Parts: sequence; C-alpha cells; structure tokens
Amino acid sequence: MVVCNICITISYKSKGDGNNMTTNTKSGVPEAREALNRMKHEVASELGIPMKQGYNGDLTSAQNGYVGGYMVKKMIEAQERQMAGK
Repeated sequence: MVVCNICITISYKSKGDGNNMTTNTKSGVPEAREALNRMKHEVASELGIPMKQGYNGDLTSAQNGYVGGYMVKKMIEAQERQMAGK
C-alpha cells in the first residue's frame, strides 16, 4: 500500500476541534479526502473487513476502529521512513 504525503500532512495539520479526522478533512483538500478514502478501503481489504463504497453502518465499531487504527499506524510508519531519509 502506498501512503501519500498528502494523507500524512492532513493527519498532522487537520483543522477543527481535533476530535475526528473524518470531520476535519471534510472541509480540507479534496485530493486528501479522496486519498484517505482510498487508503481506508485498501486497509479494510488488507484486514478482511467487508467495507464498501457508501453506507457501512452494518460494520461494528471494532471493525471500524481496526481500520482507523491501522491507517494511523501506516501513516506514522511512512512519516518515520520519510524523516529517516532526510
């Protein structure tokens, strides 16, 4: 999976109350929102979670939490690799 720099940037520089990355990115850069959405579906696929386009209210909070947590882990790893290369 490729983690783009725009995803990392949006995760560190998101605006709003800081409670929810999804809420914060809705007013952000459309390309970042699209990249995060693609990443979310890639991660769900890797984890075997049946996430689909659109409504996913049938997924448990644990399933959604795994996806979000794994996304954060991937973004942190990518940032660490980028910083180590500088």
